[in-house]
Amino acid sequence: MELLTAAWQGFLGVFRIQAFLLMMVGVFLGNIAGILPALGGQFLLAVLIPFVFGMDPISGIALLLGAHSVTGTGGAITSILFNTPGEASSAPTCIDGFEMTKKGQAGRAIGAALTASAVGGLIGAAALLIVIPIVRIAVLSFGPPEFFMLTVLGISFIGSLEAKSPIKGLLSGLFGLSLALFGEDPSTGIIRFNFGTLYLYEGLKQIPVVLGLFALAEIIALGVEGSELISQKEQEVKDSVWEGVKDVGRHLGLTIKSSLIAVYIGFLPGLGGVASAFFTYGYAQRISKHPETFGKGNVEGVIAPEAANNAKEGGALIPTVGFGVPGSAGMALLLGAFLILGITPGPKMLTQHLPVVFAMAWTLAIANVVGAFQALLFAKWLVKVVFLRSSLVIPIILLFITLGSFTASNSMGDLLVTVLFGILGYFMKVYGFSKAPLVLGLVLGKPAESNFNLSYDLYGPKFLLRPITLFLSLLVVYSIVGPMVKHYRERKEGKKR
Repeated sequence: MELLTAAWQGFLGVFRIQAFLLMMVGVFLGNIAGILPALGGQFLLAVLIPFVFGMDPISGIALLLGAHSVTGTGGAITSILFNTPGEASSAPTCIDGFEMTKKGQAGRAIGAALTASAVGGLIGAAALLIVIPIVRIAVLSFGPPEFFMLTVLGISFIGSLEAKSPIKGLLSGLFGLSLALFGEDPSTGIIRFNFGTLYLYEGLKQIPVVLGLFALAEIIALGVEGSELISQKEQEVKDSVWEGVKDVGRHLGLTIKSSLIAVYIGFLPGLGGVASAFFTYGYAQRISKHPETFGKGNVEGVIAPEAANNAKEGGALIPTVGFGVPGSAGMALLLGAFLILGITPGPKMLTQHLPVVFAMAWTLAIANVVGAFQALLFAKWLVKVVFLRSSLVIPIILLFITLGSFTASNSMGDLLVTVLFGILGYFMKVYGFSKAPLVLGLVLGKPAESNFNLSYDLYGPKFLLRPITLFLSLLVVYSIVGPMVKHYRERKEGKKR
């Protein structure tokens, strides 16, 4: 009875005029921040937190969580239309989303992405309500050895899914891991591979790398090949946002499974949204009836990462609220905001501020539905942008790329990194190397190194024999060897024919 009362109080609190209007403002700003490269949820939270001084807890949370929870929704739009991810976690959406755009199916891709985002957000909100009482066991069962092996599994899983050559996918992931070694050694504090520049003291930044690999590389390809964004013939393809909405219904099982995977990854501190998006993209390809079409415009490759992008927020809130341990960088900012609002996250929050916890879940659910609806209203007009001549579209994309890379830290070094990785991305495309494993290797490299050092210091080589670590190790071997054997058999059968 106490839970039902708290849930009802949280619901009424969110629908008070002040809290509801603040949530609507937050959702609108979140969509805008998601569309603009390099802004994203963390930037928006940092800007909005000073405004919550003096607010009651539910109103402040409605503004902040409403804004933060939908940035992934807006980020899908530029990923699909321009191959320019609004956030690093939107990078997997580019892989198939932009290919659908080139086939004249931008509306379908956007419809699928926004609907999957809304469903994922609802599942994340439900998880926040259901999982908190039982999640402590799952969180505490993962120590440094398990986190290390989980990051290795993620990189091997994504790398081995490269359809044409699993070896190339794994090499791309290893190269991403090597790039993560730039900057400060987490265990000794020694600066590595900075080439005498202050810029690389903290390592390579994700946003400039992602913008270069995905967006600028595509612009270079258009210039070199002299092709149009969409050919005249493909412009005649009937495009429908509603068709994308129905796609989510057709693949509802994938949407739900991807959301649940993202919820789990979300509440494991340190992995974050990029990992959950790439994990679910790889999972979708692994279980698909047509895995060979991934990277060529398969709508499943849009649905899975977009469902994950919004579902992970509910997962990341679980350790933040229940244990006072932020599940991501964005949640670390929210943790500070909770203290400003007079709330202390942790076990006491589940007893003393239970209506506020339920208000968070209601905010997540409502904000995701409203955010997707807002974006769908404009989708019909947004898709028309891609039918403009390349000579008009390319300057717009270049403006996004420049603003996105520079505003990340107001550094010319970011622009240079974007250009270098744009050139690298073009040659990776030419020679058939997958970009996704490189990004995941870069993102997970630091936590992998830190957890490896901690594991070795605590347990020595025996950390590999811990039950969960051993199980994950077997999955790593299977994820590498399995696709290679399958690829070898397919080549052998092809020669016989």
